[in-house]
Amino acid sequence: MAEPEFTATGVRIGKRLRSLTRAGQVRISDGRLELLTSYGSEIDSAPVQAVRASKPWFAHEDRALADVNGTRYSLTLGEHDPAPGRPGPPSARRFIEAVRKAAGRSG
Repeated sequence: MAEPEFTATGVRIGKRLRSLTRAGQVRISDGRLELLTSYGSEIDSAPVQAVRASKPWFAHEDRALADVNGTRYSLTLGEHDPAPGRPGPPSARRFIEAVRKAAGRSG
């Protein structure tokens, strides 16, 4: 299996007003976006060409929206501080750019 193009852990994933997980994972690998629980169970996945990622204009830097298979998920990517000596969590902007790049879309 190829190295993932994007990985974020400790992601809060929600659907509407309901929180699905507070420490989930978002991964883009082999042309697919996967939303996973903290235990690694799949919440949803789809080819990146079918995913629409955006940033709500009113939200903080760490918030993004992802439309996957007709369902809108809210993602909070940078909620946790990194462990000492570890890089910080990816931002919503990096997530959106990774989706666009993997899908072959520009800017």
